[in-house]
Formats: sequence, C-alpha cells, structure tokens
Amino acid sequence: MARSVMLSKLCSSYGAFLAASSSLGSRISFSSSYKVLFLYTWYLWPTELCGESSQFFFVAFPFLFLVKDMQSMLQQESSGDWDSLGFGLVETDFMYFMRSSSDGTFSKGELLPFGPIQLNPSSAVLNYGQGLFEGLKAYRKEDGSILLFRPEENALRMIAGAERICMPAPTVEQFLDAVKQTVLANKRWIPPAGKGSLYIRPLLVGSGPVLSLVPASEYIFLIYVAPVGNYFKEGLAPINLIVEEGYHRATPGGTGGIKTIGNYASVLKAQKIAKEKGYSDVLYLDSVHKKYLEEVSSCNVFVVKGNAISTPATKGTILPGITRKSIIDVATSKGYQVEERLVSVEELLEADEVFCTGTAVVVSPVGSITYLGKRMEYGNNGVGVVSQELYSSLTSLQMGLVPDNMGWTMQLQ
Repeated sequence: MARSVMLSKLCSSYGAFLAASSSLGSRISFSSSYKVLFLYTWYLWPTELCGESSQFFFVAFPFLFLVKDMQSMLQQESSGDWDSLGFGLVETDFMYFMRSSSDGTFSKGELLPFGPIQLNPSSAVLNYGQGLFEGLKAYRKEDGSILLFRPEENALRMIAGAERICMPAPTVEQFLDAVKQTVLANKRWIPPAGKGSLYIRPLLVGSGPVLSLVPASEYIFLIYVAPVGNYFKEGLAPINLIVEEGYHRATPGGTGGIKTIGNYASVLKAQKIAKEKGYSDVLYLDSVHKKYLEEVSSCNVFVVKGNAISTPATKGTILPGITRKSIIDVATSKGYQVEERLVSVEELLEADEVFCTGTAVVVSPVGSITYLGKRMEYGNNGVGVVSQELYSSLTSLQMGLVPDNMGWTMQLQ
C-alpha cells in the first residue's frame, strides 16, 4: 500500500517535471531527463532487498539531484555573460497576452510562457500588415530596483498609431500594467547596472480573419522582453552612414509618422546594400524634394553647429521618437538652441557633429556620412563633445544615477 501511494506521488512529480520541460523547451538538459529515468529505476528496485523503511530514502535521494540540476541550469542561464550582450533575441521566461473582445475593448490579459502564438492564415496582420509595435527599456539600478523610462509615452504613441490604421488599442493604464507585469515576471533577465537593459517589445496586431481589405474583427496585444546591449556593434563609438538616393522610407500622407510594422520592412533592402559596402546604416532623404534629411532606418537624426542643434520636424513622415523628444528637452535645459525644422542635406557639409537617437541606440554619434561619393567626417574620428554630453545626461537619468528632475522614470521595486 505504501509503495503504491509513493509511486503515485512520484508520478505526479514526474508529470510536473515534464510540464516544466515543455515550457523550458530544449533548455532542460539530457542529464536531467536521464536522472528521472535513474530515479524510477532506483525506486523500482525490489523492496525485499532494502526494506520498506528505507524506501523513502531511495526515492528522495536521486530526486534531489534532479532538482539540483534544474536549479543549476536556471542559475547558469540567468547569470549570463552580460559583457557580451548585443542587440539580439534572447528568449526569456514569460510574455504578456491579451485579446480584444468583439466590441474592440481589451480585458483579462495574462502572463504565459514565452513561445509561439496561433494566428489564422487569413489574419489581417499576415495579409495586410495591420499591426504596430513599440520599444522601451527597463534598467536595473545599483540597489537592485528597476526603472522604466517614460512608458506612458509609448502607450500614447501606440494609441495614436492604432487610430491611424483602424485598430482598437489598450488604454494607457492597461499598457502600463502589462509592461510592469511582464518586466517583473522576467526580472532575472535584467542585466546588472551598467551592463545593459531589458528591451520591452509591445505588439498590437490584427489577429481576426479577413479576405477583403477591411480591418480585423479581433486584435492581440502582446509583450515580450529580451536582455540587450548595444544596438550598433560599435557601441558608443562613431557609426558610418550613407545617404540613400534611390529608396525612400516614407511619403507625405503615408504612415511614416507611426510605428507600423510595414515601415521597417521597407528599409531592409537599402540597409542590406549599405552594410555590404561597409556602412553602419542608411540616412534617408524626403521623397518629394530629395534634399531634406528625414531619418536613419530606425533612428532620428540631429545636426550640431556651434550652440545650435537641428533635427527634422515631425510632420507625418518622421516618427516622433521618445528618445528624440527627451534629447530635445535635455539639450534645451543645458542651454542649447534646438530647432525642429527642414534640414537640408547640404548642411551636413558644415556640421560640427551629427548623432542619431532611438530607444535601441539611445544616442549614437556619427563618424562619417557619405553623399554622392563625398565622405564627410565628424568629431575628429571620435565621439563629439555634444553627443557625449547628451548621451551621458540621458543615460544617467535612465539608469537612476542622477535625480530625475524631469519626472520621466517609473520605479518598479
């Protein structure tokens, strides 16, 4: 009787282990599975040879090795080699998932193990690109607490983008709650202070089936996260750009001013060509006059001349970046004259510095820009004074190294 009860309990434990193995995928080692088999072989050894009183020891002892192996695996995985982090996908533990109801409202979101999701082949996002994404970061302070940087701005930008392509969106409160839940559920993946950040990727997609060109009847709001280091391999070192003459990122009246997924697929061709030639990325011109600066593939651009900092105005073709907005405020507070206006490509000839901004790059100094075969260099092949000052000021605020007089950060714990 005691034997059958213990075997039943052991089977339940094994079932729990298999469930954990399924959620963790290939990260459960072969040795762990082998130890489970050993556990059962050990248990099934005839009780006549060891006696009922010793049976618990024979069951529990090998199981301790199994648990220890799983703990070691998880600890090793979460400790990571933080110094070698780049900007690539590292699969973490949980994602947030919320589906809209028939009236377009969102409710009852939940955390799920990170993994594939089901989509109808005729979903609006797969057929017509009805989807948006956002990007923001969480940082770990020296005291171990976690900071988010201006997450409400991402929520508002998603709402504005959703309206443009006929999608319902989570409220600001729902967005913030989902971000907090996802970050805290994956907090072991947040790099130590100064080693990187946790990149947060909210997605809003038309999941409902369509055939004709109409908005979806159902939507999914999803968030996943990944620990990241520098976006460009150069880190905080000058990048080299080429001005694109044949391809354009956006046109007036289009969707260049929102973070819709199609905006980014369209830059891949020019970016690929540029990287094959040894450049870091592409700088785009406007599609009408073909002479005014717009954006780098996924970054806003700033031009420095003396005490003046100029950046292209956001008038529908340029994404209103949150880092861009923050840099404008930081630069203004430091006494720089910041102008949002049309910036001609010819102004690059006389510029003292050029830098890019974005959630992924924060501030990235530009070492050179090539236009019509002419290479213009900046910052004496180093990081410019203004770029360095603004980068240090903003990242110090984001990481909680200085008091947040702007009221931009949100502490989670």
